[in-house]
Amino acid sequence: MSSKIRTNTNPRQIIRIRKKERIRKKIIKHMGSISRLVVYRSNKFIYAQIIDDLKGSTLVQANTAEDTFGSLKSKKNIEAAKKLGSLIGQRAVEKKVEKVLFDRNGYAYHGRVKALAEGAREAGLNF
Repeated sequence: MSSKIRTNTNPRQIIRIRKKERIRKKIIKHMGSISRLVVYRSNKFIYAQIIDDLKGSTLVQANTAEDTFGSLKSKKNIEAAKKLGSLIGQRAVEKKVEKVLFDRNGYAYHGRVKALAEGAREAGLNF
């Protein structure tokens, strides 16, 4: 991760990047012993993936752009995030991943990010 932030970057983005760097320092302490659940929010969709940092590979991924979310009214609200959390949790349990670190990627633990985490916990993930 680059420690240099461009001057033309959005101020909100700068704050998120700095939070992300602080979170990564905490995650690095446990890296290798446990996989991590990474969340990304865009304006249209929400993405989640479980990454094994030792191998450098993605074990499980899901996003609200998939066909399973076609019946929802919106693909970016709290309801979609909760459903995404349960989907990523089910896929992780199928791959025998039960314990993960939650990497919220600099986003506040509130709203869609919190709903995704709660859905994953209800599906059987521990973090």
